[in-house]
Amino acid sequence: MTPDCIKTDCVNPKTALSGLTTRHPDIVSWLESLPDSYPADEITIIEQALAFSLPHYENRTLPDGEPVITHALGIAAVLAAQRVDCDTLAAGLLHAVPDYLDEYPRYLQTAFSPVIVRLVEGIARIDRIPVASTRDNHDGSSRTTQTEALRQMLLAMTEDIRVVIIVLADRTHTMRYLVASDITGRTEAARDTLDIFSPLANRLGLGQMKWELEDLSFHILEPERYREIARLLEETRTTREQYIALFTDRLQKELLKAGIMAEVSGRPKHIYSIHKKMIRKDLDFSRIYDALAVRVLTDSVSDCYTVLGIVHNLWGPVLREFDDYIAKPKSNHYRSLHTAITGPENRIVEVQIRTHEMHRSAEMGIAAHWRYKEGARYDAGYEEKITWIRQMLAWKDDVPGTGELADHYRIELFQNTVYVLTPQGRVISLPKGSTPVDFAYHVHSDLGHRCRGAKVNGAIVTLDYPLQNTQQVEILAARQGGPSRDWLNPTLGYLASPRARAKVRQWFSRQDHEMMQTQGRLIIEKELQRQGMTALRLDTLASRLGFDRLDECLIAVAKGSISNHQMREVLTGTPDPATPGPTLLTGRKPAAARDHNVLIVGVDKLLTTLARCCKPVPPDPVTGFVTRGHGITIHREGCRNLAGLTDADRTRLIAADWGVSKDAVYPADIIICAQDKQGLLRDISDIFSREKTNITAINTRNQGSAVTMQLTVGIASLASLNQLLRQVAGVTGVLSAIRKQATGNPIHPSDTSHQ
Repeated sequence: MTPDCIKTDCVNPKTALSGLTTRHPDIVSWLESLPDSYPADEITIIEQALAFSLPHYENRTLPDGEPVITHALGIAAVLAAQRVDCDTLAAGLLHAVPDYLDEYPRYLQTAFSPVIVRLVEGIARIDRIPVASTRDNHDGSSRTTQTEALRQMLLAMTEDIRVVIIVLADRTHTMRYLVASDITGRTEAARDTLDIFSPLANRLGLGQMKWELEDLSFHILEPERYREIARLLEETRTTREQYIALFTDRLQKELLKAGIMAEVSGRPKHIYSIHKKMIRKDLDFSRIYDALAVRVLTDSVSDCYTVLGIVHNLWGPVLREFDDYIAKPKSNHYRSLHTAITGPENRIVEVQIRTHEMHRSAEMGIAAHWRYKEGARYDAGYEEKITWIRQMLAWKDDVPGTGELADHYRIELFQNTVYVLTPQGRVISLPKGSTPVDFAYHVHSDLGHRCRGAKVNGAIVTLDYPLQNTQQVEILAARQGGPSRDWLNPTLGYLASPRARAKVRQWFSRQDHEMMQTQGRLIIEKELQRQGMTALRLDTLASRLGFDRLDECLIAVAKGSISNHQMREVLTGTPDPATPGPTLLTGRKPAAARDHNVLIVGVDKLLTTLARCCKPVPPDPVTGFVTRGHGITIHREGCRNLAGLTDADRTRLIAADWGVSKDAVYPADIIICAQDKQGLLRDISDIFSREKTNITAINTRNQGSAVTMQLTVGIASLASLNQLLRQVAGVTGVLSAIRKQATGNPIHPSDTSHQ
């Protein structure tokens, strides 16, 4: 059904308003009260908003009993006092239309500009936020976190900061009405105002709204205390403002006489601020010296001190009420001179003196007044956006014709963050582009692991669905289970949060770790059964194998770093005859140890391996290096890896010597340089075949007419290696055949000083 105001009467808003003003004469007086800053064409837009909205508001009341028409006019009055542009004022009048008109965007688009439609839609979105949910949290710190998240979400969910200003105007008028009434639920509204709305107004630099919201809330929450402070002030706010006006006028004249160009302003301290200071400093009202306050802004630091002298000459200072935060700034870099004086009529006045730069820093910089008062955590990105907003709001006062700023108000706040809600109303902040899986991991790691589906605003969505501001998210979880490896694939878009990705990786790492331990445990238990030693404790075996921790031993066994034969030697105390390998004995070589490959002095039966970097062969001089969790590695003396050890690591070197084993075979690297000719590789292979030497690896590199071959061969001793190299060197076309040096450089076999 088409609303009446969309018909022909809407073409002339004055005609449409004629019937309304008869029934509601206060509309006329409200229009007449609008500031002169609204030109005739903007007044027409405001009248059109009245003509459109008021027919939907007639005979309707809000849950608190206030008529909707009265409420809408009250919001508009607060906005007009802030000198907002006409689009904002029109949107304030239209703010409740979505509650009473189906498909309202279509009708609004017919009658109003896109800017006004966008503002009304933004208000409708904010109205869906369950602000009161913060009171469900009994944990004070958690509640503080939630209220802060709600403040940010109120800003983040709108592209136009004017939406937030309208919301604050709505709350201001609501509190005025609640103070004048006595209805159920106003205490909760007052708490929400102190938690959410007054700090938000403070952050946006809307000081007039901020102190009014605080005073109205305090009046409801602690009426006796409010009346007591009001009585102690013994005057109305108007009287105090008049006193401040006289005080500032006198001071301004004295500064001009002294040639000081300064901006003098002041306002009485409001009741809630006085109450907080009395509580915070545990002071009696008689010791509150800033119930009346004046601020002086100068061009230089020297002018600040000159002004201080003039103030003290005019009026007597109050002892012990002077603070020089210029010479000694506060920890948050706040700088200013504070003094209290006994002004006219023997009234105490607090005077703050600072430069314009100090004032900008205090209001918008690192010493921002809102952070000092609220104790909020520092967030450079967030504060940069708040500073920009406050500058925009201040700018509108300097530009004639508020409509000129319409395009400047539209902003994109917190574009890297999205704020969503749990089913219980808790606010969760996530990186832009986050999915239900990111949400689940933010709530709890276990919920993320078991996440199998999600509902957004009650509708089933896919797990890669990008979440939007103010959506309510419910996770559908399995009773047990873990994440999918697909979640780590960036092309599939399941995760946008680094925190969630890290938790998924940790889960798989832990699972792999546990699986390796289980596999290693099975291998060891099977070997213990084979040896008939099932009563042996696994940690005892791990200690014998050179491990401090059982889990490290299990993983080493699963990876194959420790073979069954090595376990068998440790378990039985004798080497496996089928597989000769390095073992360790204590002290000097006893006769029984002649079949062992390596003797480590002073260490009993530890796991040993030959270093791959230098491949020692008997009778190379060797040294042992005690590794962490993998036994002892045997290196050739002069190995470059040993030469590069730190002083701390050198304490892990241990003396080593060779045992005797006629069947042992050791890997050795040799380098052959030769002319590239046909049949070369066949001739060299024939020698290895005659000497019954296996080649386990070969790498060739051609350099013009020459070729260099590096081979890894299995030999029994250094003597057999030297014999092999001499035979290879005799092949036609071979220029040299040498063993690779321990430092990585070749050593000729005839250089016995290195053998």
